[in-house]
Amino acid sequence: MSGGRGGGKAIVIGGGHNGLTCATLLARGGVAVTLVEARDVLGGLCAGETFAEGFVSPGFLHETSLVRPHVVRELSLDVRWRDAPKVLAAAPGEKRHVIIDRAAGRLDGDISAADQRAHEGLRRFVGHVTKLITQVIDSAPPEVFSPGLSGLLRLGRLGLSLRRLGSDMLELLRSAPMCVADLLEDRFEDALLKAALALPAVAGSFAGPWAPGTATNLLFYEVLAGREIEGGAPALVAALERAASAAGVTIERGARVERIRARDGRVQGVTLADGRELDAEVVAASCDPKTALTQLLARGQLSRRMHQALCNVRTRGTTAKVCLALSAPLEVEGVKAPVEALRVGETLDDIERAFDAVKYGAFSERPALDVRVVPVSGGEGGGGGDGNKHVASLLVHFAAREREGGWDDDAREALGDAAVARLCEVAPGVRDSIVAREVLGPADVEARYGLAGGQIHHGEHALDQLHLMRPTLLCSRYATPIAGLYLAGSGSHPGGNITCGPGYLAGKAILSR
Repeated sequence: MSGGRGGGKAIVIGGGHNGLTCATLLARGGVAVTLVEARDVLGGLCAGETFAEGFVSPGFLHETSLVRPHVVRELSLDVRWRDAPKVLAAAPGEKRHVIIDRAAGRLDGDISAADQRAHEGLRRFVGHVTKLITQVIDSAPPEVFSPGLSGLLRLGRLGLSLRRLGSDMLELLRSAPMCVADLLEDRFEDALLKAALALPAVAGSFAGPWAPGTATNLLFYEVLAGREIEGGAPALVAALERAASAAGVTIERGARVERIRARDGRVQGVTLADGRELDAEVVAASCDPKTALTQLLARGQLSRRMHQALCNVRTRGTTAKVCLALSAPLEVEGVKAPVEALRVGETLDDIERAFDAVKYGAFSERPALDVRVVPVSGGEGGGGGDGNKHVASLLVHFAAREREGGWDDDAREALGDAAVARLCEVAPGVRDSIVAREVLGPADVEARYGLAGGQIHHGEHALDQLHLMRPTLLCSRYATPIAGLYLAGSGSHPGGNITCGPGYLAGKAILSR
């Protein structure tokens, strides 16, 4: 790894999409890499999970439109792209709906001409700022303590790109710190449309649409969202595993890390739960930063200030998951075409009220839902079937990790009932087709995937926890104060969702050391 290429040993902790990306990049750079995954399956939040006989989920996170295409190209991943499905938003009882067709760049359904023009205007603005935002997303945060000439030149180029936006520069600077509700209220009239557009901006965060800074999340989503991977998140994981194996990565499943070993400020390797010690000059942790540096790393290796900064990283989980095994396709009232992607939440205030429950240690009785429906007979939903069987994957917003009274079976089932009842408001027939279901509350997410607080982004998406401040200023460029120890997961820039970005940028940082 010295001189930017080749040599040495590295251990990658975690076999999610970022861990696999980092491991593959390092191995292709000539490093001897061992990847250790605590579970018996790879993929983390992308893993397809069998939750009923013959039914497999499309991953906890089921959207792959944010995967960075340049990572797929550089790692030669054998995946196929497809247009993202149309997203349906339906209003309960009104039999009206709005369709967001991202592939065509337009809206369909019950939409006014004014909102159609407003959407075209938003797409134009997003198009104008795409180059700048992707420049930020696809690069490591700048060095701020001792940037050197190259760092200063990079900052200068970034500033020049911002200045070249002209009037859009002022609009970007105005919009970024706003709440997503205000941003959308400024542009659109239709309440259902505004709610549908806002949901990705608050998904997984401790924030409702009226929270400052959520407009930044929406802009990032709108810029990055493109085509999806055929077969979904499990297909991405399978391609990454093949690429890692072809590059020479040694993959160990069921190998839980008990301790990251370090001495005199330098990493030495890891100790596994079975007592084995693996030595390496580099350890890249794709688990969340709080787990890596405050639990796996022995206390006293970091300064008190650094330890406190990591403890202060907000990791409050707010997302639950319900998987439904269906004996028939999901049908939304008033919609004739098959439904593949659905968002449930009629107004911005409905989403805000759903978030309110979290503040009081509860889950929403009328949650906002992000739904993906896949057939059992093809790809994401599993194999076999009679052609009618489907899996409905529901990301449920919002549910408190620290629920008052805790998370027991009764609470989990009540959460599942609330999510199904909410779905039935727009798809009344779905209840009769449910043959099995699985409910995961935030506490289950923490236990199954090893995520601090059940936080699916490894740290909340907020202005003070993005870019240079992700996870803290002292390790925002993937290297930690412990020489040879790096962060390679979604708790680092550019953050959560399925992008492969953090693992890729961490790998680049390691190879250039």
